[in-house]
Amino acid sequence: MTAPPPDDCLAQNAWICGEYLSTRRQILLDAVLQHLQLTVVSVALGLVIAVPLALLARRRRWTVGPVLGITTLIYTIPSLAMFSLLLPFYGLSATLVVVGLALYSLTLLVRNLLAGLNGVPAEAKEAARGMGYGPTRQLLTVELPLALPTAMAGLRIATVSAVALTTVGAIVGYGGLGNLIYAGMNSFFKAQVLTASVLCVVIAVVLDLLLLGVERLLTPWRRASGKDRVRSRAGSGIRRPVAAPGRRT
Repeated sequence: MTAPPPDDCLAQNAWICGEYLSTRRQILLDAVLQHLQLTVVSVALGLVIAVPLALLARRRRWTVGPVLGITTLIYTIPSLAMFSLLLPFYGLSATLVVVGLALYSLTLLVRNLLAGLNGVPAEAKEAARGMGYGPTRQLLTVELPLALPTAMAGLRIATVSAVALTTVGAIVGYGGLGNLIYAGMNSFFKAQVLTASVLCVVIAVVLDLLLLGVERLLTPWRRASGKDRVRSRAGSGIRRPVAAPGRRT
């Protein structure tokens, strides 16, 4: 047998291979799009379920324990067991993966939504009631905006977690980049495993940065308050004393 050319990274089964990127470009693109679709839809579905649950737990305090307990219990179920439990209802479909990931996201979303709502200052609520705000208007215009930073933190964590968990969907044929990772592991295709894994990390970082940008757009008062604090310190004219060399103050 003749050895492969030194520049043939595919024949050498190298971990880093530019030829793999060029020859499998469409396969990688399809896998990335499926990965994004599964992640975004599942987190959106989880958010749709988590918001009413958090509002219910906040309104009826006796439900806090059951809601947090059930969502935490769901999060502890192994992914293989979760998909097996959902299999009779959804079959081998993308819906199976979406519902499973949405259920996993509930514990992070509900906890952070509830923490954000409970962290709203009492003074803000009293001021809203003093201005004649009803419960619904107070919730939408005062409490939810003030709870947004904490809620967005939970959403960012849930999204990054969903990016990683989506790969497990490869066991039913809907895992996005996970399909390439599992296929590459079975055939020991190094370039495919590494490329798909790196793309998963890139997707997680990009989505996290996008959500961070959305959070800053939706909470302009946080940037303004930070600037005001800087101006107040700069304009106060107060300077900290500087110790003379070799002396204690």
